[in-house]
Amino acid sequence: MSSEANRKPTLSVTSGLSRNAIIMRLEGELDVNAVPVLREHLQRIWELPPQPFLILDLGGVAFCDSLGMSELVSVLQRCEARGTRLLLGGVHGVMARVLSITGLRHAFEVFAKFDDALRLAVAAP
Repeated sequence: MSSEANRKPTLSVTSGLSRNAIIMRLEGELDVNAVPVLREHLQRIWELPPQPFLILDLGGVAFCDSLGMSELVSVLQRCEARGTRLLLGGVHGVMARVLSITGLRHAFEVFAKFDDALRLAVAAP
C-alpha cells in the first residue's frame, strides 16, 4: 500500500442553512483521502428534506484529483434526482482549471465568487 493511501484526510467540511439553500464549505484537498469525509458529511445532508439549492463553496479547495471530481459529479446527480440545484461557488484557481480540463465546466452551475451563488439562491422564489 502506498503512503498516499495511508495519509489522513486534509479536507474540512462545514455546513449551514441560508433561507432556501444548504451551504457546504470545503477547505483543503479534495482527493482520495478526503472523499470519505465528504461522503459522511453529505449523508447527513441527504437525510434532510430536499432544499431548492445546495451550494458548495470551493474557494478553499487547494487540490482536486479524479476521485474528488467523480464525487462532485455524484453530488450533481443526487441533487438532480432530488430536484435540488447544485451551485458551485468560489470556483477559481485549481478548481477552475480542473473543471475546464475535465470538460465538466458546463455540467455545473459555476460562480467565481461564492457570494454570487448565494445571491442567486436567495433571490429565487
